This record gives sequence, structure tokens and C-alpha cells, in this order.
Amino acid sequence: MITMTQITANDLKTRGIAAIEASLASQPEATISVRGTDRFVVMELAHYHYLRECELETALASTRADFAAGRAVQESAAEHVQRALGVAPASARAPHKPSARRGK
Repeated sequence: MITMTQITANDLKTRGIAAIEASLASQPEATISVRGTDRFVVMELAHYHYLRECELETALASTRADFAAGRAVQESAAEHVQRALGVAPASARAPHKPSARRGK
């Protein structure tokens, strides 16, 4: 397991961004600890974008695997909303009969 460089909240308070830059000079991520507990992770923006791209590629691969295994439904947006809300499709519901208007 690789451990990240740790920046204390006090280091951040006294040294500012220089503390982050120094930590990121030796590895791509660093943790910020508050009262001895790791609370935050900092990284270069380019590294963040790389991690986001990896996450999106993984989601896309998972979706493609679901589709190939038949774990997907092709439907219109209206059909999806009806299915999500548990509403029967309009074709399966009893026809609506308008009520007689009073007073005329």
C-alpha cells in the first residue's frame, strides 16, 4: 500500500499553498489532516482529470457489459418514467370516462 504525504492543517495555515506544492513534488496526491485525522486529499488538476477519465471509462465498460449481457432496457423517455414510477402504460389502463358536468 502506498501512503500519501500528509499535510497538517497547521502546516497549511502557516505555509499556505507552498505546503501543498512541496508535498505534490514527490507524489501525485497528499492528504490534509485536521486534529490528527485525514480529512482531505489534494492533487494537481491534471491528475484529477486523469482519475475522472478513468472513472468514466470504467462506467462505460460496465454499461457495455450490462448491455451485452441483456441487463438493459430500450424504451422511450415516457416509458422509462412510467416504469420508474410504477405506472401502467396508457395502453394497459382502463379508458378514462369523463364525468357528467353539474349545473348545465
